[in-house]
Amino acid sequence: MSDYIVRATAANSQIRAFAVTSRDLVEEARSRHNLSPVATAALGRLLTAGSMMGSMMKGEKDLLTLQIKCSGPIGGLTVTADPKANVKGYVVNPDVMLPPSEQGKLDVGKALDLGVMNVIKDMGLKEPYVGQTHLVSGEIAEDLTYYYATSEQVPSSVALGVLMNKDNTVKRAGGFIIQLMPFADEEVIDKLEKKIKEITSITALLDQDMTPEMILDYVLGDFGVEILDTLPTKFYCNCTKDRVEKAIVSIGKKEIQEMINDGESIEVNCHFCNTHYNFSIDELQDIIKRSK
Repeated sequence: MSDYIVRATAANSQIRAFAVTSRDLVEEARSRHNLSPVATAALGRLLTAGSMMGSMMKGEKDLLTLQIKCSGPIGGLTVTADPKANVKGYVVNPDVMLPPSEQGKLDVGKALDLGVMNVIKDMGLKEPYVGQTHLVSGEIAEDLTYYYATSEQVPSSVALGVLMNKDNTVKRAGGFIIQLMPFADEEVIDKLEKKIKEITSITALLDQDMTPEMILDYVLGDFGVEILDTLPTKFYCNCTKDRVEKAIVSIGKKEIQEMINDGESIEVNCHFCNTHYNFSIDELQDIIKRSK
């Protein structure tokens, strides 16, 4: 089944909700970057969140960036997403290995440790919106819940999960974001808080083969869920050799000529999708000619 997002409302629009299944896109990221299990779990959670948060953006050219700078051995993570829920991302140290947590799970919190999360929304204005919050646990879902409460003043519940197979491929991935609207009444708020506390883990729901619709019905069924639409999501990078060539031009003719004089072809690697682009001496000479 392909990955997709479900957007919904509940309690007469006092609640808005997003749920996603993201197994394929997380597996794509794992494969492209050759990620360790804990790096897969960390990046997979952030990609899953990015897909839903990207789908919340309005303008066609809007761009969301989720950036975590941390002191843990993973070194940091970056994810970008657009309104069509195309996501891409990478971790600084894809090889990070850690023993399981006390609960026997992949220890994402220890992989990140202390740090900050930046949420950058480029909506075509003079300056992008930048929200920043300290990591409260490093588990990413809790950090985003805290971000929404402190930076956007939107009471939210974020759940993100990645389950691995024994061969270190991705078995399940997905999550939800549930938010209270400003006009939500106290009864709805109390009832929702109680229900969310009953959820032991999103990975348990995913491991029961629950679809996004089933997850939203499980969490919000008592509130009258109304499905608004569904949206496909995927790992997608818009890098091309032409775009990389423009980046090479920007380093200057002198530097390019020095590479040619040294007899060196060059290889440029895209951080986001780990695609390698090779430029021969002849291609570098053509770049200099076209840039005159």
